[in-house]
Amino acid sequence: MIPKPINRRIQAPAKINFLLKVVGKRSDGYHNLVSIMVPVDLCDSIHLHSTQKPGIQLTCRGLPLPSGEKNLVFRAAETFYRDAGISPRIRLTLDKVIPVAAGLGGGSSDAAVTLLALNDHHQKPVSQERLAAIAANLGADVPFFLYRRPCIATGIGDMLEPLDSWPRMWYLIVKPACSISTEWVYRNFKMELTSTTTKDILFYLKKQPFEISRLLENDLEKVTAAHFPVILTIKKALLEAGAAGASMSGSGPSVFGVFTDRDRMNDAARVVSSLELGQVFAVGSL
Repeated sequence: MIPKPINRRIQAPAKINFLLKVVGKRSDGYHNLVSIMVPVDLCDSIHLHSTQKPGIQLTCRGLPLPSGEKNLVFRAAETFYRDAGISPRIRLTLDKVIPVAAGLGGGSSDAAVTLLALNDHHQKPVSQERLAAIAANLGADVPFFLYRRPCIATGIGDMLEPLDSWPRMWYLIVKPACSISTEWVYRNFKMELTSTTTKDILFYLKKQPFEISRLLENDLEKVTAAHFPVILTIKKALLEAGAAGASMSGSGPSVFGVFTDRDRMNDAARVVSSLELGQVFAVGSL
């Protein structure tokens, strides 16, 4: 059966790590985490378009990225078609807005929404369980973006528990000029004992409105900030501008401030932008 033509544009949101605790190192070299991941409305977009030419074509616009097999969108599409047993005839155009190597999960999100869009278009030949397995093989953060909702993430970030009662908040994200390799950050991370568990997180979340400062923590921040002190400068600026709390996202270097009032966030955005500490994005949670 010849599949229907596809001509569709999809949005791929960034994420922040509201909490990121490293709780152990695994025998395979990866680290076990307890994290709260929140999707935000800073988005890349991907245009999927059928072609007569066999294969997968990928064009990247906006921020510079590879357009071949080194790109997660290409790898996601290639893996989907191979797993589904379908011969691809598709052109993908990625408009890249989310900063790269910034701790915001843009590449992982691009891959996840590509999997979802292709599976939906082809009448779901791949099961949800198999799609999650494909996502995990592409990267530890990719499964989260199949949910597109706040989650507690454990394991290497691939075991997810959706949070139904996440409060509406706004985030001012600042991405300084430096870029960070996640591998480098974990290689330089020194394990310390931590008692944070999923049970602890759920306990604090049930105290509505919960204390932002009790959950806003990132164990990787001390590694990244030691080499890039601008991270601490940005945190200080966000707090002085009225944020209820501030933290680094992922392995950095992006830093976000948390606001419970949108107007206050917009006022803070004007102040922080004038300091020229990096790119500034004023966003809300999805």
